[in-house]
Amino acid sequence: MTGEPRRPRPFRSGAPTSALGLALGLAGLVLAGCVNTPRPTPDTRLPAAYEAPAGTAQADLDRWWTSFNDPQLTSLIETALEKAPDARTAAAVLDEARAVRRGQVRQIWIPNTPLTGNAGRTHTEILSQTVPPGGIPFTRGGDSDSYNANFDVSWELDLFGRKRAGLGVVNNDFAAARFAYEGARASLAANVAQSYFEARGLAVQLDDARQTERINTSLRDFAVKKANAGLIATSEADRAEADLADTQARAANLEAQLGAARRSLLILVGRGIDPLASLPVDARLDLAPPVPATIPGDLLGRRPDVREAQARLASASKTLKVNELALLPTFNITPGVGLSKSVSPSFGGGSGTSSTSTSTWTLGANVSIPVLNIPALLADIDAQDARTRQAAIALEKTVQTAYGEAENAMLQLAADQRRVNLLTAGEARAQRAYEANRKGYGLGLIDLTTTLQAEQSWRASRSALTGARTDALLHAVQTYKALGGGWSPTSMTSTQVSSK
Repeated sequence: MTGEPRRPRPFRSGAPTSALGLALGLAGLVLAGCVNTPRPTPDTRLPAAYEAPAGTAQADLDRWWTSFNDPQLTSLIETALEKAPDARTAAAVLDEARAVRRGQVRQIWIPNTPLTGNAGRTHTEILSQTVPPGGIPFTRGGDSDSYNANFDVSWELDLFGRKRAGLGVVNNDFAAARFAYEGARASLAANVAQSYFEARGLAVQLDDARQTERINTSLRDFAVKKANAGLIATSEADRAEADLADTQARAANLEAQLGAARRSLLILVGRGIDPLASLPVDARLDLAPPVPATIPGDLLGRRPDVREAQARLASASKTLKVNELALLPTFNITPGVGLSKSVSPSFGGGSGTSSTSTSTWTLGANVSIPVLNIPALLADIDAQDARTRQAAIALEKTVQTAYGEAENAMLQLAADQRRVNLLTAGEARAQRAYEANRKGYGLGLIDLTTTLQAEQSWRASRSALTGARTDALLHAVQTYKALGGGWSPTSMTSTQVSSK
């Protein structure tokens, strides 16, 4: 067994050493110039407070849907987060990103270790051979076996932090994927809540239409009786009949819309094959919860799209650093182990075989200097610098968009709450006026036209109130989503967001 470490040959004095020094100096100057280039700094400043009126409620933004105190809504959202196609797709995308990260980390830290080997057998048959008396035959027939195995490793020394920078790219890419996953789930929860409240609004409208149908039926019956008695013209009875038919048609249309909304909601939560009867929708619209107390600075930590943009900027910056470090020399250690064995017929007149075994180990090192690739590497650096600036601008835009969405949602929600209060009082007065006119019409004190006008006024007030309550609930959902609700930032560990 032999062991001879291979050491790199010393550089001879003269041109090669001068070339190496020139290359190292050039790479150092170029890298120094790149490192001194200012990094893009995004402007993520936000006002200290919203201009929208902030409430005093300390809502649970992680599970904001519990603020509505609606068990059915909570059940639908939790079912959607577990079984909905959108949730399962987002989870599969995250699993893909996690697998990609494992492969990239392995490529960065685990060296390339190829194991090569071969084996062979050769049969030699002597057809003719002349051997002098007392001589030794040049060749002996029979089987010859040979075996060979080599295990060579190439390990790059991370003297300048190139691998650490590459690991930062990998970690930030995975963090961006994780934030995208959380954003998809938060959007799904908001979509379920909005679809649920839209269905409830349709249920209330359908109930109103059926109540109006009942009222118009009574008015029609009164009109027919009076017309038959000769107290009013038959045209008024025909008019009441037409109003009843219009109400019945509107109720049929709302019933179809409600059925379609329930089916869409079942599909959204992952229960698309369940019957409509499995999803009852009450004809009730509760008041929207008050605006949660929050400050604009919370958006930077709560909004998953802002966190994703931050991670993508960090990844772009680390990629730029990797490209800059590519200008520096690469030092590799190349240890290796080898084993070979040969078995062949022995020479001479005797029988038998001869066997030779050899095992070796080597230890070498090499340095690679990208002298001729410097122009291409500089072009890569310029391109990545532009991409980094784009990522910084994208972060600025995401932050400003998040602030605008949050403030606008709170402004709209506050306006909706005031609107609901005003319309509630107006609807109560319109109902009292209609009830008084209906009694007067039954007693023959008020004509049908006045009664129908009072009824139309009440219907319009009820419809406006239903629309306002539905809008308030929808804007409440938008407010929670805009404030970054629907996920827990504390679930993101330091290993998922790397700033190294």
